[in-house]
Amino acid sequence: MNPFLHKLSERPLLGDGAMGTMLFARGASSEQCLEQLVISRPGWVTEIHQAYAAAGADVIKSHTFGANRVRLAAHGLADHVRELNFKAVRLARDVREVTGRALFIAGDVGPLGRRLHPHGPLGEEEARTAFREQIAVLWEAGADFLLFETFSNLDELEIAVLAARETCDLPVVASMTYAHDGLTLSGQSPVDVIERLRAAGVDVVGINCTVGPAQTLETLQVMRQVAPEQRFSVMANAGFPERVAGRFYYPSSPEYFARHVALFLENNARLVGGCCGTTPMHIRAMREALNQALSEKGAQTANGVVVVGAIDEPADAPVSSLTADLNAEGEAPPTELLRKLRAGDFVISVEVDPPRGFNAQKQIEGARHAKLMGADAVNVADSPMARVRMGALSLCIQIQQQVGIETILHYTTRDRSLMALQSDLIGARALGVRNILALTGDPPSMGDMKESTAVYDVDSIGLVRIIDKFNQGVDFSGRELGQGGGFTIAVACDPTRPNLGEEVDRFHQKVSGGAHFTMTQPIYDPQLWLNFLALYEERYGEFPAPVLIGVLPLQGHKHASFLHNEVPGITLSEAALERMRKAGPKGREEGVKMAQELLLELKDLPHVQGVYLMPSFGRYELACQVLEVLSPAERRAVAPAVG
Repeated sequence: MNPFLHKLSERPLLGDGAMGTMLFARGASSEQCLEQLVISRPGWVTEIHQAYAAAGADVIKSHTFGANRVRLAAHGLADHVRELNFKAVRLARDVREVTGRALFIAGDVGPLGRRLHPHGPLGEEEARTAFREQIAVLWEAGADFLLFETFSNLDELEIAVLAARETCDLPVVASMTYAHDGLTLSGQSPVDVIERLRAAGVDVVGINCTVGPAQTLETLQVMRQVAPEQRFSVMANAGFPERVAGRFYYPSSPEYFARHVALFLENNARLVGGCCGTTPMHIRAMREALNQALSEKGAQTANGVVVVGAIDEPADAPVSSLTADLNAEGEAPPTELLRKLRAGDFVISVEVDPPRGFNAQKQIEGARHAKLMGADAVNVADSPMARVRMGALSLCIQIQQQVGIETILHYTTRDRSLMALQSDLIGARALGVRNILALTGDPPSMGDMKESTAVYDVDSIGLVRIIDKFNQGVDFSGRELGQGGGFTIAVACDPTRPNLGEEVDRFHQKVSGGAHFTMTQPIYDPQLWLNFLALYEERYGEFPAPVLIGVLPLQGHKHASFLHNEVPGITLSEAALERMRKAGPKGREEGVKMAQELLLELKDLPHVQGVYLMPSFGRYELACQVLEVLSPAERRAVAPAVG
């Protein structure tokens, strides 16, 4: 099931509030194109997203309500659809990264702003084309679902929904606005609307804008009577506005909004939030009311506090191998990961990128889901692409303590002197993080801190030798450490490199230094691994270590093209690119299917003893769908044991 829909089935979600209201308060003009502010005033948009996230919203709408070709043409911006929509989703995703919370990004789509034939100049095909164009960019940029809101014409909304179904596989929330008489501005009743939208295949039917909470509730109650099992979205205005000194003022207080939350939930509203006139204060009050409503209905609690997405659950059970207890000889036993590799088990790891801010809730939830789906470990990247993020070691510790699953620490020599490398390793060992992937690291020139100075006292080959010395109980200079480190050492290899001989030679130096297993860059053709293996054995004899193959499920053709052409270390086959091109709007589904087919091929190849999955856009649930092709029995003893 899609992660957004899955979460809705578990509990109600809280949306954010008005964007326009907040922008006008910052000085935006009603005459300008508000959507262009993602380029001209991105800080304003980001601050508003952050304010709603801090208020407790679970959903952030991209600032793209009017970012379609038809509306943008009035401002001379018709050719900027891609730029504005992509940037808007990126701003929302950046806020999610910084907060670390498991926020959903709604790709916000509003009406086209011109009337359809026969009552206006806009033809149906022109409308469908405009919607497709915007939706395709929102999908590509990483929106989690589509929110069609503030539609007053049901025919236009149907066209938009059909355009979405033809373009992508994102869930659809379709919301219309109703006047004081309970009808849409084009005269349809709530009964008409729900029947036609359900027939069009929308996932959530919504009500938003125009009226305040009380009248919105009346419309919701009518809809609930017609379709008692339907999921609804409710985002009311803060009452009917009054114009004072050229500005609109909305009368409904945050407390008044909050009093309606439980009533909305009683009528099966699964997504609640605010529209025009609402502010972060309204959303904060709704958050408190939602928490209270969940508590009264017996929602799951942790330490007496309702778990609503901001509180991490405790680990299901402690993992004994995380603590590195000493054996009778004073040495640490093998990590659970190494024990499984030596036993011939097929090992599964899921990669997590640390957050850009202080909160790692989304990453911890991703690790928890990976464990639930059968992962044996979670590997944590170390500021990939040389961009500043939370330290990988600190996230490893949080995951091991809160989820109860082993981690594999990506550890680079880029930022650390020889002294710092060894100090960090001692600290990691003391805290129970003992699976280390030794990496050199992307240079700072690739990232967002180009003025940072790289260290590189040693590279990944040297780091392997340092860790191996730690395992022997001495540091780099030969001083005794009192006992062996008990580290499991992993190294990277890239079977997609054009100069395969150079990669094989470098890999041999790594594994000769004491590595226990290797992890590859993502591949899309098993033959690449076989070519690498054959060349290694031709030059050096028997392959020395078990392998975890990298698998990165593709999201669509543009995602595949971007990875192939712009991301170092990722090379797709022409067959994979063509298959994603043909998939069209079914790109994610096809990407998972391709990854599952690849996994079934890989598990029977020589020396392959596992896989590590790399989610895109933080979509851990989607990446873990790949594992559904394996039965529990198939993940055990499918490879020869390693001594």
